[in-house]
Amino acid sequence: MADSDNTTTLSFVTRRRVLAAGMITPTALVAEKNVFAGSPAAPSMPADPALALWREWETAHKRTERLCRRQQRLETRLLESVGLPCVIVRLPKGREVTVHSIEALNEVLGKEPEMALREKAEAYFAMYQARWNAAAEETGYTAALRAEREAGERAADLLEAFSTTPATTLAGVAGKLDAVLREGETWEECSEFPWPQIRSALSDLVRIAEVSG
Repeated sequence: MADSDNTTTLSFVTRRRVLAAGMITPTALVAEKNVFAGSPAAPSMPADPALALWREWETAHKRTERLCRRQQRLETRLLESVGLPCVIVRLPKGREVTVHSIEALNEVLGKEPEMALREKAEAYFAMYQARWNAAAEETGYTAALRAEREAGERAADLLEAFSTTPATTLAGVAGKLDAVLREGETWEECSEFPWPQIRSALSDLVRIAEVSG
């Protein structure tokens, strides 16, 4: 309704912003190529554990983004066909508020609302939530969301491991910065601290690697 407030808490809707494929160059690979290209000592150099970790993280990160795009496509179809679970609550003085979760409902109604109003609102919301859950299961959205979360957790674990994995080459250092930058840019405002500084440091490493190569 035109005069309705809209209080939305979408705990089941993915908020993650997925960067378009190809937007970010895997800088660690560039650094690795430039550092080792033409170096006779390269074949005998011990493997860099940070670079090996970066390769594993890169695979997990790409899988997460691929699954996230699939999940979002299914989510869009689900929203179009079923719509978000919601209930419209009529408050005193005729004001209407649309809520999309039990948490939001409790926030709107407060601690001591009229019990009949709360029970009716909760019953309606439960009915619409059950409809959403059934459709989500049927369309494969639930499975896709679960797979995305599991892949994301794997990538996050690998990212955390960078903090305790020493780099032994410029490429390994670049791998660490590359992973932090790409993960950070997925969630945060890319033009604010520390992302410009990290980008600059990463560019410096590639430039130094090019000169060294």
